[in-house]
Amino acid sequence: MTKFIKGLELCEAFFFECGYPIIRRHFPDLQFTAGVLGYGSDVLGYDDTVSTDHMWGPRFYMFLQEEDISVKERLMEVFSKELPYTFQGYSVHFSKPDPNDNGVRHTEFIDSGPVSPLIWIYTIDEFVDEYLGGVPKDELAWLAVSEHRLLGFTGGKLFIDLLAMQKIRNILSFYPAQVKLYLIASQWALIAQEQAFVKRTSDCGDELGSRIVCARIAERLMRLCFLYKDKYAPYSKWFGTGFERLSDVHEISHELNAAISANTICEREKHLVRAQVLVAKLHNSLGLTDPTEVSVRKYFDRDIQVIYADRIVEKVRNTITHPVFKKSPLIGSLSQVGNFTDLSDNPEFQGRIRGLYESE
Repeated sequence: MTKFIKGLELCEAFFFECGYPIIRRHFPDLQFTAGVLGYGSDVLGYDDTVSTDHMWGPRFYMFLQEEDISVKERLMEVFSKELPYTFQGYSVHFSKPDPNDNGVRHTEFIDSGPVSPLIWIYTIDEFVDEYLGGVPKDELAWLAVSEHRLLGFTGGKLFIDLLAMQKIRNILSFYPAQVKLYLIASQWALIAQEQAFVKRTSDCGDELGSRIVCARIAERLMRLCFLYKDKYAPYSKWFGTGFERLSDVHEISHELNAAISANTICEREKHLVRAQVLVAKLHNSLGLTDPTEVSVRKYFDRDIQVIYADRIVEKVRNTITHPVFKKSPLIGSLSQVGNFTDLSDNPEFQGRIRGLYESE
């Protein structure tokens, strides 16, 4: 059985040991960028043995200048003739795209004939347009771009970068300041709307409803941590994994786990409120706004504990200077709606998504 190796490490070795020598032998003067980015758990370092069943293996993207894109077919031809059938125990040959499964390709071991590798060749502009829908041209456009795709585009690794693609990746490394503030205000506003409901639903005998609201608030607190750490959040499959890899969130994670797994409303409320206090303190520590008093209080005269997240919302909203964001509803982005990828990750919808934030 082949020993598992992380995909990014495998791909880099494959490029330099197999792909690069072929390129330089046939096209010695070609200027290009190559690496692995975009789709795939390996790009984010989350891959394991289960990941190897499709669209995983020795692979790379190659980016050419517009004036050189005409050599694409010749490049693929020499790759198919000269690449090895296997690399470090993994097949280099892949099946044809499955039209019934979104074009997914699977590894196929062969010992004769041409190799059909997982190598893609684009100009940089072609790839950016196809994968992201283009580079956001203003702050509002950022909200229409998939957060998970921004993570994939800026993740992975460029193995060689003669075309300076890293400059674009740096520009897109995280949200502009006003976008970040708008998303922070939105997350706290969504928490504030339900801050009393975890206890209230339980008091009404609705334990399932209480757990659901608790989990929803927990997710929004986690999203705030990504924003405060200047890290894009992955989509739902890797959301918890990505959160646990953030720096200095162990105590917050402990409280959230305790809240979600609690069997009594007393424990659930206690741990969820503690988590809110910790995230509010993280907010204050960064100096994004004037400090907000962080204390646990009764929700008006009811036996419900809250931190009044509304106060943080007000501080953040007062800090926002972008004219559209000052008036936009505090709904966050579609990427922050769990598993809404059919809409949030499709660049074709970006124009209509943008309209959610624009006033009449």
